[in-house]
Amino acid sequence: MSHSAPASPAPQRLILASTSPYRRELLSRLQIPFETISPEVDETPLPGEAPEALALRLSEAKARAVAERRPDALVIGSDQVAVLDGAIFGKPGGHEKAVRQLQTMRGRTVNFFTGLALVHGASGHRQIEGIPTLVTFRHLTDDEIHNYLRREQPYNCAGSAKSEGLGIALLEKMECSDPNALIGLPLIALCSMLRNAGVSLFA
Repeated sequence: MSHSAPASPAPQRLILASTSPYRRELLSRLQIPFETISPEVDETPLPGEAPEALALRLSEAKARAVAERRPDALVIGSDQVAVLDGAIFGKPGGHEKAVRQLQTMRGRTVNFFTGLALVHGASGHRQIEGIPTLVTFRHLTDDEIHNYLRREQPYNCAGSAKSEGLGIALLEKMECSDPNALIGLPLIALCSMLRNAGVSLFA
């Protein structure tokens, strides 16, 4: 009497709750099929909210917003803040604000803190982690700052620096557990979360 092998469980659908091309490129390195959906979350800080708490809250909020629409899926949410002296340095949006940010950060160490969340809508299971990256900027001249910004135009990057491009030349040193965190998606922590959720990374 023959017995058929038990059916393997259906693979988890994976969704990245982000339209960021940087996060999409990072996640594609894991060679797992996924789709991207905009989470459409209000990113306004709460009164008195610490920057690190903001990043953690928003990473979960983004994942939950998409998981509510797609409860069958595992949803990844991520958010990053650049913190110096307790103040948040967000996306500058334009040249002049970017100049002011880099002038303030030159010669200083900035915490690019990334919140990461993995949420399964149907079960409500969630994993959340915060990954700090301490970045020390070089003592940049005003001309170096202006020239860098005109060449790379990193106006949609927190802290006005794109480390995966020419922005790496702005940095004196970096202390982190995952070099991908600075770009916006900590893959080492994410791999641990996916494993905990039963996702095989080498199937």
